[in-house]
Amino acid sequence: MAETALVLFTQDLRVHDHPALARALEQNDRAVPVFVLDPALTGRASRNRNAYLADALADLRATLRARGGELFVRQGETAEEVHALAQETGATDVHLSAGVSRTAQRRLDRLSCTGLRVHTHPGLTVVPPGALTPVGGDHYKVFTPYWRAWEGTERRPVLPAPDRVPVPSGPEPGTIPGHLPEEGRGVPARVPLRGGEARARTRRNDWLDGGLAEYPDRHDDLPGRATSQLSADLRFGCLSALELERAAHARGGDAYVRQLAWRDFHHQVTAAFPGITVHDYRDRGRTWHEDPDALEAWKQGRTGVPIVDAGMRQLLDEGFMHNRARMITAAFLTRTLRVHWRHGVAHFDAHLYDGDVADDHGNWQWVAGTGNDTRPNRGFNPLRQARRFDPEGVYVRRHVPELADLPGRSAHTPWAQDPPPPGYPEPIADPEGG
Repeated sequence: MAETALVLFTQDLRVHDHPALARALEQNDRAVPVFVLDPALTGRASRNRNAYLADALADLRATLRARGGELFVRQGETAEEVHALAQETGATDVHLSAGVSRTAQRRLDRLSCTGLRVHTHPGLTVVPPGALTPVGGDHYKVFTPYWRAWEGTERRPVLPAPDRVPVPSGPEPGTIPGHLPEEGRGVPARVPLRGGEARARTRRNDWLDGGLAEYPDRHDDLPGRATSQLSADLRFGCLSALELERAAHARGGDAYVRQLAWRDFHHQVTAAFPGITVHDYRDRGRTWHEDPDALEAWKQGRTGVPIVDAGMRQLLDEGFMHNRARMITAAFLTRTLRVHWRHGVAHFDAHLYDGDVADDHGNWQWVAGTGNDTRPNRGFNPLRQARRFDPEGVYVRRHVPELADLPGRSAHTPWAQDPPPPGYPEPIADPEGG
């Protein structure tokens, strides 16, 4: 048995159901859990994600210390810092969860060049990307056949948290910078979301006990806040997607489990097509417009279309947006304004707590008609969406204070008034035209 191995934490900031950590402890006397604050990542992350990350790292360190271990925190280029820590501890192996993005692949390539033996493990999704492939293809391009295969796939066991995490003596733990939430892009959320595995597991338990049963009927209810709101916890891996899926499945939460399958679907697409961040997954010959003024109005929630503005202002206020609102706002930008999806995903990424390469780009391209949607020209009328999913205008009035005094569904169409409510703009485009 080897003596010491490194465990590089990335988007898996937990100790429950952590295959890389479990294997390192199984094969070695000691483990060196490490997280590298790489400026290439923290500098372009949203301030909200950096704030969540700071919480999550503090929580992970406390959890490991309670098990006799430590979280070693380093700052710099990831492969260089891992290699230096390996030399300091005598480790020859590094274990980590397999990612799907181009950044994850570059990190893996650079680690492989250090001379360390690199071992990747599942852990970021329910079913590992690449585990399911259609006949004659390298990945599923349409969700429904993927979902059928995904449902019938045998799951790996959910792993318990280790009782002990022995670590070598000598290395300095390193500090978690107090200024980390100040780095990055976007504006901090008005109501911050606190990160870490302990808080995530509490939110998960509250959701399973109090919200899961109503999810099939209420998940599109914009004012009801009836979704799990665990997306940031999954994005940082403070929750295991597999453990959550198994718990929801055991309680009959099939509608919610299907959403976890969508997450897996986008991850396997990104693993096969990492260029999804910059290239159309399917080139439909779209013609995009450069319209800086319209883009800025959309970013600030000043389009004059209340349901769109409500979603955009929720994003600025909370670093979160209901999934239905994400589709409405993305469709307005790409289908009504004809502005390129790359501008939209960049703005979302600058503010979201849950900003994730695979989910964000997969969903944006789906809405824009360049992704995996089998109906790329489907209509997406924001007014009909508003009347259906916010019938009394509660969501709009909550997030657009200029419209707070308008009664009921009239909050959806203030431009019908002459003049419009004070301080609220006229629509920058025909909302029926998308």
